[in-house]
Amino acid sequence: MPTKVIAVANQKGGVGKTTTAVNLAACLASLDLRVLLLDLDPQANATSGVGLEKTEGGSAYRVLLGEGTLLEKIKPTAYERLEVVPSEVDLCAADLQMSRLDNHLLRLKEALQPVLDAGRFDVVLIDCPPSLGLLTLNAFVASHGLLIPLQCEYYALEGISMLHRMLGQLREANVNPELTTFGVVMTMFDGRTKLCNEVVGEVRKQLGEKVFETLIPRSTRLAEAPSFGQPIIYYDKYSSGAAAYQLLAQEFVERLKG
Repeated sequence: MPTKVIAVANQKGGVGKTTTAVNLAACLASLDLRVLLLDLDPQANATSGVGLEKTEGGSAYRVLLGEGTLLEKIKPTAYERLEVVPSEVDLCAADLQMSRLDNHLLRLKEALQPVLDAGRFDVVLIDCPPSLGLLTLNAFVASHGLLIPLQCEYYALEGISMLHRMLGQLREANVNPELTTFGVVMTMFDGRTKLCNEVVGEVRKQLGEKVFETLIPRSTRLAEAPSFGQPIIYYDKYSSGAAAYQLLAQEFVERLKG
């Protein structure tokens, strides 16, 4: 199976985007897939979430400007089959710097090609910044599909309509005509509240099979795990969060095969 590149994206912050990128990556690796987690968010939370430090010059930043290769930036983690391209603060300047360059929407796609050609990974997950700037658009152009985490809250569907509009524009401009929504995952679910259940029902009604069956619970253990630099399956493998992300990973693999 050729390497699948999936961008984990939502322009709204605080929806569980990085939590999903880190924990899904770890769970996929535990299912024997070779996973590259590409941290494109200047906040570098995915980098620290797998126990790595931000290091100057260690991110994709210089590669996006045409210096060096992405293969040189890949770092191992403490977890088998999971490798990372870390982030750093310098990525904050990437949008501005790339806007001055030729083919500014294709920089990441071109940088990723040698990684795909090398055949080292089954899946590349890109943790995007919580915005629709050039870094995120580069991730969309370089990806086969979008994985969209949606928080179980009242305005959940508003954010997704903007993403779908952007996705449509990229397809129409023929920059990435094959780009699809790989799936939508509902996060921070609390089954005790009427609102959460209503939101999930409404999102399923609007988006149908695009929505994963697995619901990611609101969980203290999930919130704690990043401060220990561990994905939830290693921080507390018997927690509800670990169980949910393991189920999500299984669903994810089924969709990859399908």
